Amino acid sequence: MKPWISSLLQRLRGLALPLAGRGPQDRAAPVNGRPVVQGSRPRDLGSLAAPLAQPLIKLLSWRPNLPGGLRPWITLASLGFVLAALLANGRQLLRIGLDPQGWLWLLLGVGLSLLSVVVNGLAWSTLLRWLGQRPLAEKPVAHYMVTNLRKFLPGGIWHLAARVQALRLGTAGLAQPVSTATALAAVLLDPLLAATAALALASLGGWQGGLGLLFLLPLGLLNPRWLQPLLARLERRKARDLHLDGPGIDGPGLDGSLLEGPLLTGPSQQDPSGSGLGASAPLGTPQLPGYPWQPLLAEAAFVLLRFAGFACCVWAFDLQLSLGWLTWLAGFALAWTVGLVVPGAPGGLGVFEAVLLLRLGGLLPAAPLLAVALSYRLMATLADLLAALLADLDSRASQTGPGIASQ
Repeated sequence: MKPWISSLLQRLRGLALPLAGRGPQDRAAPVNGRPVVQGSRPRDLGSLAAPLAQPLIKLLSWRPNLPGGLRPWITLASLGFVLAALLANGRQLLRIGLDPQGWLWLLLGVGLSLLSVVVNGLAWSTLLRWLGQRPLAEKPVAHYMVTNLRKFLPGGIWHLAARVQALRLGTAGLAQPVSTATALAAVLLDPLLAATAALALASLGGWQGGLGLLFLLPLGLLNPRWLQPLLARLERRKARDLHLDGPGIDGPGLDGSLLEGPLLTGPSQQDPSGSGLGASAPLGTPQLPGYPWQPLLAEAAFVLLRFAGFACCVWAFDLQLSLGWLTWLAGFALAWTVGLVVPGAPGGLGVFEAVLLLRLGGLLPAAPLLAVALSYRLMATLADLLAALLADLDSRASQTGPGIASQ
């Protein structure tokens, strides 16, 4: 028998013994018309439920003790699922070909995916402006595009580390450097808003067995009353992921330098909202100015452009009539969101494809759906490479331009 089950049974027995198996001599005079057992005191509902809470908390907080942690196992499981699908549908995949029109659709998809990266950088700049910062023209967009490639490195956190470092050092295209707490808030809100926007778009697919309503719930969490304490908790967790110990930062930067300075200044306050998320934002964490409508809409535009690139893959393999476009959008948005938030999968590699196959596999043949997923992966990766290359070339040209003009 599991230890927590034994503990639960013992607590139940302990509650039952004072109330049963006692004779009249064990009972005292009634209080308020109710008999009270000697040696005990009246119990309210909270005190009766308290002994049962601990085993449930232990059960819910259980984490598997896997070698290397959970992250690499998630990636291996997702890649294994996709590999098994490839092996099972290899012959059908080899029979699928592309005509010249299909290749044109894929080329258009690369262009739309490249445009989505630019819009993602603009959403990042909009978020920084919403947080009270002053972006300098297109420089934050270019920095975002350059650091976007680092998401494919093992661990999936190095693009975030690069942005935190650049924001603190003043090299991210802002008028002045920002505190570490503000930098962490910016890099955490970006994927949080993108995931929320994607799930809101996924709700357009209809009821979906109740998922359509569930997808709208994150929109309520963006209310500052709930988002402020949630952001404070995410900051502390991300600080641990980046090996930022204690009240200061002592972790290696991407160029070998150290990220130094106070992570969160000032004592934390108790949560006044009663949200149950723990302490509210520390004094060093920027106070959110309101509901993030502007950056949320910008992130929604980014996700829609990503889906437009995915839709080009659907057209390339002549699957546009197999499902309604809102169903395609719901399946894509869910798979993209899971690939974004699942830890340990660089760039959502394997996770996106696995979720897409699980979500839409019952509605379409596996082979053409797998062809769409793999072609989108290659197309989106190529667009990320082109975006980083173009942003780097533009940055180099802007640095050497004045010197050439002066000669």
